[in-house]
Amino acid sequence: MTAVSLLLLLLVVAVTLWLVLEPLRSGQPSDPDAEPRARLEQDRDALYAELAALPDTDEAQRRRPDLERRAALTLRALDALPPRPRPAPRTRTLALGALAAAFVLTAVGAVTFVPRWQLASLQPAEAANLQATLRLPGLKAQAEQTGAAADYLAWGKAAFDSSRYDQALTAYGNALKLDPRQPEALRRLGILLLTRGEQTGQTLSPEDAQRAALLIRTGAQLAPDEPESQLLLGFALARFGQDEQALAALERYRTLDPSGRDADDLITAIRARQNDSDPALRVYAASCASCHGPSGGGGLGPSLRDSTLTRAAARQVIVQGQGAMPAYPDLNGSELNALLDLLESWQDTGGR
Repeated sequence: MTAVSLLLLLLVVAVTLWLVLEPLRSGQPSDPDAEPRARLEQDRDALYAELAALPDTDEAQRRRPDLERRAALTLRALDALPPRPRPAPRTRTLALGALAAAFVLTAVGAVTFVPRWQLASLQPAEAANLQATLRLPGLKAQAEQTGAAADYLAWGKAAFDSSRYDQALTAYGNALKLDPRQPEALRRLGILLLTRGEQTGQTLSPEDAQRAALLIRTGAQLAPDEPESQLLLGFALARFGQDEQALAALERYRTLDPSGRDADDLITAIRARQNDSDPALRVYAASCASCHGPSGGGGLGPSLRDSTLTRAAARQVIVQGQGAMPAYPDLNGSELNALLDLLESWQDTGGR
């Protein structure tokens, strides 16, 4: 990004210089008769000077007719040459136009390339937040002018992404008044309500908690294949202590967005809570999670949830190892069976 922006700015500078200098460079056309013209003009000037300097004596005055004849011949030769090319009459206009174009190009570069350099120095999330913040005033004005649900959603998204949650509440609330079946507005209003206590320091009432959960669930039901629906649903379920359902939603989120990392910490925290009471998860966390991910979704090693190994084949790989995977022959029977039960349950649910 930075290299591209630098190249574009250098191109602007080069074009600007060319526009300014080209009229000046081409303002004096070349003269094909420049050399003989210069020689004749030099002879003419020399003859005029000699005539002007002739003393008032008989001998000197006898030379005057010859000098005048030579001067006349020189003038005639000069007149016989084609006229000297004149500078293009539009040179001044071109120069002024070039300066105006250079100003415009410089202004465009200042408002496009320089901000891009600044954005390129930020993390992707920071750059997105900054861009969303810059768009807020225009989006707000447009939504208030048109009153359209789509414009309120655009304003709400920019406000939410830039952490202007007060504006997000207003924008999404207005969007839902116009169309109550807006998944993004529902789930984001729900999560804002659920986390309002953390933002304001106030205790969340049971009624508000239930209302927030309902909004998030409804948003997830309307758009189950949108990654954010499953992410926020998993977060809400975890807040209510429903760890198994939360993990299912979070794993669904990771399936829908394999590059998404927003659920990693929460999944790890839930697994840590479960490890205290679940021997299979305790064995998995100790022996497998570092390569296959905290919940079997893959990491350095492949996803165990997408595995098609039979129980017998999985047992053999665990005990004897395979490829880059080390062997674990020291697992006792109950630990091995518990781990195989866990892997089979993950295979049954797949990415869900």
